[in-house]
Amino acid sequence: MPLHPVVAEVTRRITERSRPTRAAYLAHVDAALKRGKVERSQLSCTNLAHAFAAMPDDAKFRLKAVEKPNLAIVSAYNDMLSAHQPLEAFPAWIKQEALKAGATAQFAGGVPAMCDGVTQGQAGMELSLFSRDVIAMSTAVALSHQMFDAALYLGVCDKIVPGLMIGALTFGHLPALFVPAGPMTTGMSNDEKAHIRQLYAEGKVGRAELLESESQSYHGAGTCTFYGTANSNQMLMEIMGLHLPGTAFVNPNTPLREALTRAAARRAVQISNQGETPTPIGHVIDEKAVVNGIVGLLATGGSTNHTLHLVAIARAAGLDISWDDFDELSSVVPLLARVYPNGGADVNHFHAAGGIGFVIRELLAAGLLHDDVSTVAGKGLTHYTNEPWLDNGELAWRPAPTESGDLDVLRPASQPFSADGGLKLVTGPLGRAVIKVSAVKPEHRLVEAPALVFDSQDELLDAFKRGELERDFIAVIRFQGPRANGMPELHKLTPTLAVLMGRGFKVALVTDGRMSGASGKVPAAIHVSPEALDGGAIGKVCDGDLLRLDADAGKLEVLVDAAEWAARPLASADLSGNDFGVGRELFAGFRHTADRAEAGAMSFRHPLWHTNKD
Repeated sequence: MPLHPVVAEVTRRITERSRPTRAAYLAHVDAALKRGKVERSQLSCTNLAHAFAAMPDDAKFRLKAVEKPNLAIVSAYNDMLSAHQPLEAFPAWIKQEALKAGATAQFAGGVPAMCDGVTQGQAGMELSLFSRDVIAMSTAVALSHQMFDAALYLGVCDKIVPGLMIGALTFGHLPALFVPAGPMTTGMSNDEKAHIRQLYAEGKVGRAELLESESQSYHGAGTCTFYGTANSNQMLMEIMGLHLPGTAFVNPNTPLREALTRAAARRAVQISNQGETPTPIGHVIDEKAVVNGIVGLLATGGSTNHTLHLVAIARAAGLDISWDDFDELSSVVPLLARVYPNGGADVNHFHAAGGIGFVIRELLAAGLLHDDVSTVAGKGLTHYTNEPWLDNGELAWRPAPTESGDLDVLRPASQPFSADGGLKLVTGPLGRAVIKVSAVKPEHRLVEAPALVFDSQDELLDAFKRGELERDFIAVIRFQGPRANGMPELHKLTPTLAVLMGRGFKVALVTDGRMSGASGKVPAAIHVSPEALDGGAIGKVCDGDLLRLDADAGKLEVLVDAAEWAARPLASADLSGNDFGVGRELFAGFRHTADRAEAGAMSFRHPLWHTNKD
């Protein structure tokens, strides 16, 4: 099937737009490659002795020889978070397989991994987005020792994979393979969990009942099973060619999961810079791979957080993408999956119905993906139409299902849930924002109502408790952008707003903050850019202003006299409460240098990019 003309045109535009920065990036990658195939050969004897002093004798012998690849392991392991707890066993398996393959592996460094599920609605959530940048910097520290010829990245959740990606791309000359841990097994259904949350918001059940529900939902090792940012990450690593095929949604603590982890180590040796097929990540992640990532996100109803993260990842590779690219691709990419919050199923059900291999085959057949890309599995995205299995205990790959196992969860491109990807750019006097409509019923996509303005999500929740929200309204929550308070997710609002929708009120949300990757039922224009603290017009909105959010038309309008609107001053807010507590003191510099949301909300002053504002 020839490439769809819109996919081809968006890719062409990205190529042209990115030409200077991409060329500069590749020049750095290629210069590093020319310094020699074995990274540690550049070190002095003293440097090298420090780096292998604690290694066992068999590994030390190979490291002294400076002729075999040495793999870096960069891991987000901790045993507090269910998604990362399974990673504890991975380094030992990787080291064993590296030695068997005639190479070595060292645990290069750990990166922090915070959980948005734990910090949701708490002050710690204000560190969440910038933890991505800390992870990227931690990755750079781990790799800065110049000991490594390829790297395996162990991470799963929201900011962790994007941070690891940014760090890996900074070392673009090193081949990279991402190794997931997989989702936890299915617990209480997501619909039942959401129902109990709404009952709690209404005061109809107590904390004990709520905690029991949450405990049945989040009950074991592995990623949360809804299709939020964490599982969207795993889809992206597959469709962008950085996983072994079919790896994303294999449950932890299973023989297949262990076999895939061991196989990742062996493959990392093969694609290392002195392996059979050297595959530097800087050459894998190009404009075609990034477009494939956006298409995959749209086709599966993935997390809105990636309208930030994919932009930041692309920038780390010298590529310039915008929300216009997401919007234009969304108009032609069909929605093939309904996984909670876009449906009732979880990712285990999606995987069993055919999973990512099925989705990639359908999109390739429809001309919506670039097949001519480099991947860690070899040349061509067609490798990812296969799935792993154990054939008499031996790891093997076979074609992914050609037919969906459940048409309520997964559909072919000829019979999609909708003809578009359900992610829209909305524009108007307030600036630019994104809205995910794949989970919003058509009758809720147009809301015209008076504004109610809040400077925090807690202000809205307090108004609900006082009975002041029993009406149609559009909640405007401002001073939630990256510069104001780190752009926390406002997912705590979802049960309350869903309750009001259930009572028959027309309700929507407009904010310069974020919503969780698990949100979607309530129409929400998010990431409004520029943010209130950066002179954004969202700071002009007053209580009672008539707003019109039309998701299908991509419009966010303020129905106020033009002269009055132009003369109206921007609001200010006391943000001193954001400066202290749970480590926020240490992140003041991040808030000060953060880019706008559409530029990825990056806090780095990256030499390839000069869009940061003081």
